Amino acid sequence: MIYKSKDGDINLSKITRLYPAAVIDMYGEVAEMSLEWMEDNASKVKLVHYVLVFDFTPLNQEVKNKTTLVFDTREELVTAMTEVAKLYDK
Repeated sequence: MIYKSKDGDINLSKITRLYPAAVIDMYGEVAEMSLEWMEDNASKVKLVHYVLVFDFTPLNQEVKNKTTLVFDTREELVTAMTEVAKLYDK
């Protein structure tokens, strides 16, 4: 299964985790947080961008193997998530 993203093709066959997140700036510290956390704390942090993380790291391995797509808006993120979900429905 191949997802054709704006940044290139992503092979979905070996994904161990797939998740959306918000990258935030809180007092100069940049971190990746869940969308729910971002919504609950939106007044306290600055949103940098949204990401969709394709994690290919085998379980129990320390070296991370990830591909991250960056989006300016939540709508763009949801569109990409919907496109990926449709590939799993086939």
